[in-house]
Amino acid sequence: MSAPAAKAAAREAESSTVFELFARAGYVANGIVHLLLGVIVLVITFGGDGEGDQAGAFKALAAAPLGVILLWLMAVALCALGLWHAAEGILARDLSGDAKGAARKWGRRAAEWGQALVFVGLGVLAAYVALGARPDGEKAAELASRGLLYLWGGSIVLALVGVGFVIGGIAFVVMGLLRSFRKRLRIPEGRRGRTITVMGVIGFVAKGVALLIVGVLLVIAAVRTEPRTAGGLDGAVQAILDLALGPLLAAIVGAGFIAYGVFTVFRARLAHMQG
Repeated sequence: MSAPAAKAAAREAESSTVFELFARAGYVANGIVHLLLGVIVLVITFGGDGEGDQAGAFKALAAAPLGVILLWLMAVALCALGLWHAAEGILARDLSGDAKGAARKWGRRAAEWGQALVFVGLGVLAAYVALGARPDGEKAAELASRGLLYLWGGSIVLALVGVGFVIGGIAFVVMGLLRSFRKRLRIPEGRRGRTITVMGVIGFVAKGVALLIVGVLLVIAAVRTEPRTAGGLDGAVQAILDLALGPLLAAIVGAGFIAYGVFTVFRARLAHMQG
């Protein structure tokens, strides 16, 4: 498909009210995932059993009454949100016409397409669990790391993936502390707006810390050539628990995920979906 045709298709998609509603529902679905993640992390922190990652959240939901139906709805909504971000990336514009403006445009595209991959991936995972699969996210991360380390140059690739997670984690922390996420929302005035902002700050920082730890674990695995060191969010939670004051820090991260989940549910209604 040519670039003009892709842009025309993206514009047509963004003009669809139904598509926008499904994309906004994707934020609700993402919020539910993070709420479940936060609860699971708190359960693990206080000695319970659970898998502190997205696969664990979906499996917990599948075990609930009507959970499979909700999983299918979430899968569709998350994929719709991913496609919406893909369209946003295609339609990113350079209004200045100079090299700096072009760099901003491609930076915006990379960010939008990165989010598209994440949300579509979550949607596919939700559908996979709804079909009866019970994936182990932590084991999958270890196996993927092991496979990379067996390839020529695989340790470099794994290290770069880890650095990507670290950069993403830093970006989340910075967005939370600077409250730059407000630019993409219609934040209401008064106490409700302040509450949403506080939830966003706490949530972005907590998620950023978790992504930072995942990235560090991947880099360590690449440097030491030890796939067991690599892991996902569940591994990050265990790494936090192994630290001094680990349970307190893990509880803060769990509460932060819950705050991010609440914020993301509000985002479904308040997000600027175009532009």
